[in-house]
Amino acid sequence: MSITTSTQITKWYDLYRTIDVTITKEISKATGFEPRQVYLKCVGEQWPCVIHSSSFAGAKIISSAKETLLEKIKKANSIVSLRFSFRLEEKTDPLSFFVTARVTGFAPYTQSASGDLQFMNLEYTQRPPDDLIDIMGRLLDANMNSARRREERILITPDVMRRIHLVTKNSVIFVQGVPRKCILRDLSFSGAKIIIVGIAKFLVGKDCSIRLEMEEPNETIEIKGKIVRHEDVEGRKDLAAVALNFDEADLPMSYKLHINDYVSQTKQAPRDDPPDQKAQGAASESHPDQGAGNGKQR
Repeated sequence: MSITTSTQITKWYDLYRTIDVTITKEISKATGFEPRQVYLKCVGEQWPCVIHSSSFAGAKIISSAKETLLEKIKKANSIVSLRFSFRLEEKTDPLSFFVTARVTGFAPYTQSASGDLQFMNLEYTQRPPDDLIDIMGRLLDANMNSARRREERILITPDVMRRIHLVTKNSVIFVQGVPRKCILRDLSFSGAKIIIVGIAKFLVGKDCSIRLEMEEPNETIEIKGKIVRHEDVEGRKDLAAVALNFDEADLPMSYKLHINDYVSQTKQAPRDDPPDQKAQGAASESHPDQGAGNGKQR
């Protein structure tokens, strides 16, 4: 994970202050969020709760509807503290902190069969800790860039691999469940270009998935998509360059974060830029591709 400056944190706070992030299983995995370490604190007592969503301005939680809790909130003039906890890859102990908030509303939680749970709306009384802005800001920034810079291709070089935490450019693509070895040539939020052995024209239009080995955190990311085009590799009849379009509705959040680590540090290229001439030899560092590609867009 790259280091976030105080300027960047302030920028994220100003840009995304009121945007809610719903805490799904995927979001919890991508951020290291620890739901079992979360609770509501009021008048010296702790109450278990579930964070449904959070912005930099407030949160929606699911909590007990017991009268004792409601009485304590009333006694505290609706002021409570919400505890967040995250397990970060680079740290041994969890990162935990409190955010002071004011309870602004209640609503029955309709999915509770017993009726003893409710939604509670919280409004933060001040700007939350920088740690929360850093973690959630990365998510929001990655989502924004995945739409705004979706077609921006990243040529896979040793420097790029280091910056996006890609372990190896050697990968595996599954075409209708059948695995085939491949080499990554470039990546973007919307797709990828790879080099494979064999005739590729029969693969165009077929569903596929590709696996990427990443670190920080160590994980294997599987991305679903479709093969949309193939190109011959000059001088290599046994190889082909294949273009993939990812299923963006199912694009893993962790992949967005890795790609955003790179694009957020680079200036967006003008839309009328000519094709990158370096792309013609993009995969020449790996044995299968000798001069692959001709600068066409995916």
